[in-house]
Amino acid sequence: MCRIVAVNSLTLDGVTQAPGHPDEDRSGGFTHGGWAAPYGDSVFAEAMAQSMSTTGALLFGRRTYEHFFEVWPNQPEPNPFTDVLNRTRKYVASRTLTEPLPWQNSTLLAGEAADAVRELKQQPGKDVVILGSGALVRSLMAHGLVDEFLLAIHPVVLGSGQRLFDGSTASLRLTESVTTTTGVVVATYRSEEGTR
Repeated sequence: MCRIVAVNSLTLDGVTQAPGHPDEDRSGGFTHGGWAAPYGDSVFAEAMAQSMSTTGALLFGRRTYEHFFEVWPNQPEPNPFTDVLNRTRKYVASRTLTEPLPWQNSTLLAGEAADAVRELKQQPGKDVVILGSGALVRSLMAHGLVDEFLLAIHPVVLGSGQRLFDGSTASLRLTESVTTTTGVVVATYRSEEGTR
């Protein structure tokens, strides 16, 4: 049985919306996009690369899938991520996309996301990792389907934006943490009794 691992960047006040760049997600009038960019360093990059070593497949919501597809297949080589992302099996939860999906090794999940992910968890193998995809993570949390969280907690407070744990409860146990040179705490939490 594989595990579902959610990998997210968030602020001290729990915002996970648009960490990468200003135009990533302006929904709800969000104007703080790109808040994570100034905090990247080699410690953070190594923690993310290490998490990829246990990854058997990736799971995306539609918006994050489309964003990753716009960026990563077109990055100049060599870089540590493009080849891995291209080769890795990608599952996409979406009610609006149709197959065939444009990025190689991509499969659209049929039916309700929670039911499809429950089936994925029954398969043997490495972790199924959710990158970003806050709405998908929240929906899976409501069904107790997230086994572990790898959270990059940035030393910034925004006061507005979509929050990762909005409306969910969870009992989590810290299993590992490292602090980057820029003050980001990369913390791994395991679900104690399933999220709900």
